[in-house]
Amino acid sequence: MIRRTPPFLVLALIALAAACIPASVGSGEYRNAARDIKLASVDELYRFLTYTENRYPLISAHRGGPTTGFPENAIETFENSYRYQPLIIECDVQMTSDSILVLLHDETLGRTTTGSGKVADMVFSDLNDLHLKDPNGKTTPYRIPTLDEALQWGAGKVVFTIDVKRGVPYPLVIDAIQRNQAQAYSVVITYNAEQAAMVHQLAPDLMISASIRSREDLLRLNDRSIPDNRLVAFVGTTNVAPAVYDLLHDHGILCILGTIGNIDKQAAVRGDTVYTRLVESGADILSTDRPQEAGKALRTYRAAHKLTSRFIK
Repeated sequence: MIRRTPPFLVLALIALAAACIPASVGSGEYRNAARDIKLASVDELYRFLTYTENRYPLISAHRGGPTTGFPENAIETFENSYRYQPLIIECDVQMTSDSILVLLHDETLGRTTTGSGKVADMVFSDLNDLHLKDPNGKTTPYRIPTLDEALQWGAGKVVFTIDVKRGVPYPLVIDAIQRNQAQAYSVVITYNAEQAAMVHQLAPDLMISASIRSREDLLRLNDRSIPDNRLVAFVGTTNVAPAVYDLLHDHGILCILGTIGNIDKQAAVRGDTVYTRLVESGADILSTDRPQEAGKALRTYRAAHKLTSRFIK
């Protein structure tokens, strides 16, 4: 029998972990008074993720925002990142041999956990005694969460973008979203038009993140009858031409720019105004490995432009 952690126990453990976080974390000028993304329905998610001239630029915490003491793809890390600001959380899904969906980026366990071997070769109970490692390789008290546990934690707090790793069936991910009634705060990441069409056919109400860097990319999605209001566009990890942003914005589609890698490194050297310049050039969501620093820059930008959202409370 597969052992699962009861939801009430997961929430209790998260609360205990949050209580142990130093008071300086998520406080002072770094903390937003309003940070809950409250979406009561899928229609509200569509409206929240539709471009307007007064759109509210957001941070997407890549792999949940790992930092010292907080491993990637851990609910405790999500909680820590969420303490700072309204947030989109990007997370990764792998599958065990007994078809349990868990949050891990790698196909193997060695880099991010105290275990070894391939996730796909393990039954879920094999993972129960493992601990997650932080970005410095230090073992933490935290364990590998299931997708179900993450979705239950995120209700009324954040929006998830769910990266479905190779070999994980989209129908199982969609079933988890529906089982947890998480359609109003979940976006499924796809990497080509065929994957996007499959997700849309299986669950026409779900939001999809699709790779779009040209008019041709958008046409391929339109040819598969995916409505614009079901799409957010991942435009890559280098800034795109203004014409691409204009094209997507004309269709009401928000643009996610990945700053992971070179752009984050540039911001660390040149200053965090790098992030605000990206928003000024057309990016709407920054997927970053520096969510606190980028979030502080975007908070300044939103305040300067008096940008608000009725969905953030």
